[in-house]
Amino acid sequence: MKIQISARHVQLTKGLKDHSELRVKKLEHYFDHIAWAQVILTVEKKAKHKAEIIIHAAKQTFSASAISTDMYASIDLASTKIEKQLKKLKDKLKDKHIHREKPEEFITETVIPDQDVRISVVKPVEVKPMKAEEAAREMEILGYNFWMFVDKETKQTKVIFKRLDGSYGILEPTKKKR
Repeated sequence: MKIQISARHVQLTKGLKDHSELRVKKLEHYFDHIAWAQVILTVEKKAKHKAEIIIHAAKQTFSASAISTDMYASIDLASTKIEKQLKKLKDKLKDKHIHREKPEEFITETVIPDQDVRISVVKPVEVKPMKAEEAAREMEILGYNFWMFVDKETKQTKVIFKRLDGSYGILEPTKKKR
């Protein structure tokens, strides 16, 4: 996770920077999809020390700020506030996952059409040697549900696909056993 720390009207000392980084890194414990974080430290009139923490996560942004007479205390208060937000989201996601109803099992019938199969598009695909993890990243970047690649180790053409539960599957060609 990238952490950007900026200071306004105050010198950013190593101690403030280290304390801010430590408190923000602890937040990854609650939510592991954090892309980057911003910490803005400000000294306002009458010795008010303000700390603002903004967390940028996948499809979510969290922010919290706190004001006290000590900058370290402000950082602690702001990180505690944002920690509560992350805990709340984590619990909400956990409850949603637990209470998700399991689909009823059903039998599907495969209908084979009587007529010829009509192929509307033939798309040439350049396959590159890569590992399965690289293929998954490439597929995600391009926004596809599957991706064909040549495995670097086995030199075999494979297809990686995203499953409904968010995990990945790989199709490997094999010879038919008789």
